[in-house]
Amino acid sequence: MARRLEDARILMYSHDTFGLGHLRRCRAIAHALVEDYRGLNILIISGATIAGAFDYRARVDFVKIPSVIKLRNGEYTSMAGHIDLHETLKMREASIRHTAETFQPDIFIVDKEPMGLKGEVEETLGYLKARGTVLVLGLREIMDAPHLLDAEWKRNGIMQKIDHYYDSVWVYGPPDFYDPLVGLDVPPSVRRKMDFVGFLQRSVSTSKTSINARSDNYILVTTGGGGDGSDLVHDVMNAYENDPTLQQKALVVLGPYMPAAERSKLVAKGSRIPYIEVIEFDNHMEELMVGATGVVAMGGYNTYCEILSFDKPALIVPRVKPREEQLLRAQRASALGLVDMLLPDQSADPTVMSEALKRLPERVPPSKSDCSLQLQGLDHISQTVGHWLDGRGRHLSVVGAE
Repeated sequence: MARRLEDARILMYSHDTFGLGHLRRCRAIAHALVEDYRGLNILIISGATIAGAFDYRARVDFVKIPSVIKLRNGEYTSMAGHIDLHETLKMREASIRHTAETFQPDIFIVDKEPMGLKGEVEETLGYLKARGTVLVLGLREIMDAPHLLDAEWKRNGIMQKIDHYYDSVWVYGPPDFYDPLVGLDVPPSVRRKMDFVGFLQRSVSTSKTSINARSDNYILVTTGGGGDGSDLVHDVMNAYENDPTLQQKALVVLGPYMPAAERSKLVAKGSRIPYIEVIEFDNHMEELMVGATGVVAMGGYNTYCEILSFDKPALIVPRVKPREEQLLRAQRASALGLVDMLLPDQSADPTVMSEALKRLPERVPPSKSDCSLQLQGLDHISQTVGHWLDGRGRHLSVVGAE
C-alpha cells in the first residue's frame, strides 16, 4: 500500500563527473520513494551527460547542469572545450541555487560530495538550512582508501562542514560490511548523525523490456559507465582468443562513456569472436543482469547492489586508481565469499582469465555464502523520509495501489 503526502518535495544532487553511479543511485532512491508516497515530487540535479537517456517515473524529474569531466588523474575539465572550468562551475553553482529557491524542498539529499563538486553546493546548503530544509548527505559504503579521503577532506575542512550543515548522514550499506569513514578522525557529533541504511536493493521494471534481452545461457560483462573499462573488456576477449575451449556465450556492454577509439577497437575485436556479442549501452541493465548466468564487472556500487539483488555469481576485476573504492569493496566481498576477484594484473593473463570465466557459471550465488545480506536500504530510507515528512506536518494517509 502506498501512502499519500500533501505536496512534499525532495531535491537530490548528483555531481556525476565520471560514470553513471551517482545518478543511478539517486534514481533508484527517487523511484522507491515516489512508489511509496503519492503526492511526493522529486527533482534530481545532475551533471551526467546522459541524464536524459534513462526513464523516470511520474513525479521524478531531473535538472541538467553543465557537465564537467573527471580525468583519469583525478583532475577536472569542462565538458565544453571553449568554456573554462571556472565559468562552468559558476553556472552550475547558480543553477543549483536557483533550483533550490524555486523548488523549495522539504528534504535535500546530496550524493557523495559533501559540499558538491569544488564546493558548488555549499551556498545552497546554507540557504536551505536557514529555511529549515532537512539536509542529508548520502555516502557510498566505501568512499576511498582512508589516507586518500582524509587528505582530501582535511584540505577543504569537510568534516567540520558536514557537522555544521547536515542533519543526517546516510551510509548506503550495512554497518558490518564497511565503514566509509574508517581511519578518519570523526567527531562524535558526526558519528551520531550516521545511519547505516543497508545496500540499495534493485528490481526489474515490469513495464519496460530491454531490446537486448535474451533467453540463452550467457555471462554479462559490464564496466558501468565504461570510461575506464576498456582494459577489462580486452582481458575477456584475449581469454577467448587464447583458449578455443572457452565457449561460454558472453554479452559485453561497453558503457556510454567509453572513449570512441577504444569503443571501435573493441567492437571490431568482439566481432571476430563467435561467442561474444558487443553492445554499447542499455538503459535497462537490470534486465540483462537478471537474465545472465554470471557477471564479470569492475564492481562499482550500483553493479554490486545488482549482483546481490539478483543473486548472481560474479567475477570482479576492480579499478585500483585513482580511487581504491572498487578494490576495497571487491576485497571485502571476496573475503566474505560473496564474489570472486582478480586484480587487474591477474586479469591481464589470458590463461588466468579463461579459467575464471569457465568457473563462473558454476560458482555459488551470493545468497549461498555464509554472509547474511542486508538489502533493506530503500525500505529503511522510505521509513525515515515518511517519519520526517509526517513530523513536518505533511499529512500521511494510506491509499490503495494505483
